Amino acid sequence: MSEVVRLKIKSRLENIAKVESMIETLRVQYSINDEQYGNMLLASVEAVTNAIEHGNNLDEKKVVNIEAHKSNSVFKLLIKDEGKGFNPERLPDPTTPEFREQPDGRGVFLMKKLADEVFFSDGGRCVEMRFTLA
Repeated sequence: MSEVVRLKIKSRLENIAKVESMIETLRVQYSINDEQYGNMLLASVEAVTNAIEHGNNLDEKKVVNIEAHKSNSVFKLLIKDEGKGFNPERLPDPTTPEFREQPDGRGVFLMKKLADEVFFSDGGRCVEMRFTLA
């Protein structure tokens, strides 16, 4: 059986604190260990920041929807914005010498390093991150 927690925030960077609070509550509820909690927290903050800044262009009329799904030993986070979307395959690799000084792609790179699996859908407007719980 899957449990779902939903949060909807306006596209304001200060609302990231609500996402952090949600992840902290889920940590306690599901006894998530420190390392996984850190990974989930940082990945979710990166995803929501991208949704607010790049997806919704800091437009406070637009919202970001966050869903957390827990089933068995898998924890999924879905973050969806109301922007135009993007092609994640076209992001530069921020670890290559020619792109080290560029800010683009760092958040997605971090999400892929921190989560066990990352999927984009809806033209890049939705990111799903999966974490296998210890």
